[in-house]
Amino acid sequence: MTSKIYILIGPPGAGKGTQAKNIANTKDFVLISTGDLLRENVEKRTELGQIAKSYMDKGEFVPIELVARIIKSNIEQNLGKSGFLFDGFPRDLSQNALLDEMLKEFNLDVDKVIYIDVKDEAILERLTNRRVCPKCKKVYHMKFNPPKKDELCDDCEVPLITRDDDKPDVIKNRLATYHKSTHPLVEHFEKGGKIIRINGEKSPKEVENQIIANI
Repeated sequence: MTSKIYILIGPPGAGKGTQAKNIANTKDFVLISTGDLLRENVEKRTELGQIAKSYMDKGEFVPIELVARIIKSNIEQNLGKSGFLFDGFPRDLSQNALLDEMLKEFNLDVDKVIYIDVKDEAILERLTNRRVCPKCKKVYHMKFNPPKKDELCDDCEVPLITRDDDKPDVIKNRLATYHKSTHPLVEHFEKGGKIIRINGEKSPKEVENQIIANI
């Protein structure tokens, strides 16, 4: 059986991480999330994980070639599974070329790209209203999922915080980077008829149902 290859794309704050986990569980896909894979390899002290750790300990980005080797190793171990779902890779056209080369080695190709479409204004509202408990890490939304007591965690009763990357100027920079580097992938896959466009401004469950219905 040939494994299907799906890629999840969307702006920061579109809910890709949550949707990726839900879809992978529902469809029994192998989830390839670059951040999770790196952490897993570091924890297991694999050879590639140890090399990655040497960069992470210095606060440096792990070279994309090393990330690609870790991804390739994961594909190799799971060949024959019904599908792979990529979250966080590729982030731009050059990384996509790297993925194409990798998939060719296994006689695989990208089947569909799930594009969670959310307008910038909605992303700004979504992220600037997000709060996190510094103690238990529970996430709240001041509009859609507020704490019972104003700005206090329901469980720990400590003041909630706004993450640095949820501040308006940082969000705008992240969105600018996304539009410049990652969004061209949408146009690239659209030409190949591989895009599944999802309205990401619906509730998380409605977004999940849209995706499941299309794959």
